[in-house]
Amino acid sequence: MRGLLAILGLAAVVIVVLISLGMLSVDMKPGSLPTVKFEGGKAPTVAADVGDVGMGTTNKTIQVPTITMENKTIQVPTVEVEKAQPTPAAQ
Repeated sequence: MRGLLAILGLAAVVIVVLISLGMLSVDMKPGSLPTVKFEGGKAPTVAADVGDVGMGTTNKTIQVPTITMENKTIQVPTVEVEKAQPTPAAQ
């Protein structure tokens, strides 16, 4: 990638030097956009037959799982932290 950028930079420097020495002359003339004409024509027509979609609700009886909650006593880990006691300053 660096090599490609170096080549492009070197080419730009060479072109600038050639123009400044008068060895390269660039003569630019203004251009214009081409004219475009649209005549006649008609957009296509499309006919489509589509079905009907109905939305609604109905009542059904289904089996639903239930969850019962009960209290049990179990052992859980605990963490106790005691603060360090400050040491008395030497007198």
